[in-house]
Amino acid sequence: MLIIIVLVVLAGTIYGIALAKYDGNVKSALLSFVSNFTEEVETRYVLVLGVSEDISAELTDTIILGGYNPMTQKAFMVSIPRDTFVGDSKTRATAFDKINAKYQKDVNQTIEAVEKLTNIEIDNYIVVKNSMLIEIVDLIGGVQFDVPIDMKYDDPTQDLHINLKKGLQTIDGDKAEQLLRFRHNNNGTSYPASYGDNDFGRMRTTREFMKATVKQTITVKNIPKIKDIINTVSDNLVTDLSKEDMIAYAVKLAEFNTDNLKSEVIPGESKMINRISFFEAYENQTLDLLEECQNYINETEETKSTNETK
Repeated sequence: MLIIIVLVVLAGTIYGIALAKYDGNVKSALLSFVSNFTEEVETRYVLVLGVSEDISAELTDTIILGGYNPMTQKAFMVSIPRDTFVGDSKTRATAFDKINAKYQKDVNQTIEAVEKLTNIEIDNYIVVKNSMLIEIVDLIGGVQFDVPIDMKYDDPTQDLHINLKKGLQTIDGDKAEQLLRFRHNNNGTSYPASYGDNDFGRMRTTREFMKATVKQTITVKNIPKIKDIINTVSDNLVTDLSKEDMIAYAVKLAEFNTDNLKSEVIPGESKMINRISFFEAYENQTLDLLEECQNYINETEETKSTNETK
């Protein structure tokens, strides 16, 4: 998820310092650096919002709730469909009752809507321009990614042309934009139902591509580019996370394994409400899913073994 990319980029700065100061001994450098940030860092829940830049209104087409526990080194990210209904009355529902419209008024309205939906108190928010991920992809020389299906779509009104072939390939910035904006082909076909069609498929591809980008961003070959990556992040980021918090969590995330990243989407169904297309979340199943995610990141090997023997 984007929060991990942002923080791991900061961790990459630490790697750069390590290689320069400790002749490549990263662990020694980290231990030295951590001494300046000795306070315990706790589990944190962060709302990540991706803002569209191709239209006049500021809509959050990417909405992801992320949780990270530095003690267990586990994290989760849960996508929230942009058309999720968060209004008070279905009979009076308008397009402004979609969750992606809340950011136009105030980021706190989006936070409140997500907290009500998930029953999780959000600690911080991060708002990013969707172009950030694309710029980082170009900076690191592309990302190896297995495109799930052939993608062919054209929309001259947006100057949008998507033409990607299925299979493992190097995705540069231009292809990343195509990949992340794809929902369906010119002929109306989309991702298979087993993958998640239209918006659900797009959300899954976004999560999978972000995981791949995280894995491939911090490598030895990219250390000379860390300064440019950080500048790109800074130029495209609005957050209430303090610099001290970012660095403290970056230290912990330096050894994060993306295999410990649980990726989900809230359960529900698309339906017409007051003649408008919405996504309606299943309330109880959504709460169960978020409880499961919280249990996952807080579960230690000791508690896991205890639960398995019960």
